[in-house]
Amino acid sequence: MATAEHILDVPVEHERNVLGQLDSFVKKIERSFHVTIIDRDGMLKVIGEASGCGRAVQVLESLIRLSERGNVITEQNVDYAIGLTLSEKSSAGLVEIDRDVLARTALGKPVKPKTLGQKDYADNIRSNMITFGVGPAGTGKTYLAMAMAITAFREQEVSRIILTRPAIEAGEKLGFLPGDLQSKVDPYLRPLYDALYQIMGAEQYLSNAEKGLIEVAPLAYMRGRTLDNAYIILDEAQNTTPAQMKMFLTRIGFGSKVVVTGDLTQKDLEEGKRSGLEDAMRILRNVEGIAFSELTSADVVRHPLVQRIVNAYEKAEKKQEERKSDPRLFGEARRRTRRSRS
Repeated sequence: MATAEHILDVPVEHERNVLGQLDSFVKKIERSFHVTIIDRDGMLKVIGEASGCGRAVQVLESLIRLSERGNVITEQNVDYAIGLTLSEKSSAGLVEIDRDVLARTALGKPVKPKTLGQKDYADNIRSNMITFGVGPAGTGKTYLAMAMAITAFREQEVSRIILTRPAIEAGEKLGFLPGDLQSKVDPYLRPLYDALYQIMGAEQYLSNAEKGLIEVAPLAYMRGRTLDNAYIILDEAQNTTPAQMKMFLTRIGFGSKVVVTGDLTQKDLEEGKRSGLEDAMRILRNVEGIAFSELTSADVVRHPLVQRIVNAYEKAEKKQEERKSDPRLFGEARRRTRRSRS
């Protein structure tokens, strides 16, 4: 096959950011597209088969643009750009995603979506009264919703923020923990506090919390209330029962916006109990004003190892489902279990 050659100009101030420490990002791009990349005097020469060469150039151009916009290039950026290009999607979309600033942290750092799935999720939140964000750990479901809630609160689009979670016992009994009821449920709500402190700042959060403008509470506290002009986030919704989910969704009043987040692979409900999140996804799928964003392992923005862990668990669960659906395999597995016990 014919060998192609492309030359890219990389501004000196962005060279280290784009190439990675010890050229780690360049090496990853070379392995992914089977090309050779030579760095000389601020110029990158990409050599390889035409199709691989074109894809590598596309990824490098996207990383250069991201760097020029003031971003620190991470391994996640590189992996996602490569993944988009390999799946025949343009990695240039990364620059469009980067323009969408959802909020700024207490230190002024912008909070942005980092994947197409996250961008779709943010757009759904903007344009719908109720949005369900469903996906594995590390996809930014809660953090992005929190960022958008704080922005809406700062711009006075809503008068308060309400954050809630079902306080499900996962192997430990609440009654055995020290302190009053609030002390017992606070550990379950800690991830919500962490996001609030980072985006809003501890002092501003405490000031608004004292005025009752920001509330972090277990789901049971929502019963009997009508929530008007509020931004409401229900986190860990996979641990709700159908009755709890219905109770929560019927609390919503005028001028409110609701985000429901959950991961169906991490249910802590008792064996045999249906999840309220699963029920809601089935029953409300075609209801106007309600949107569903289903994030995947491709949207994981934590350490790349987290993405590999999620993929491994998904494969194992798929194999288990296949065994259950095949009576011959399921029967053989049961026979092996009996033999091992005897």
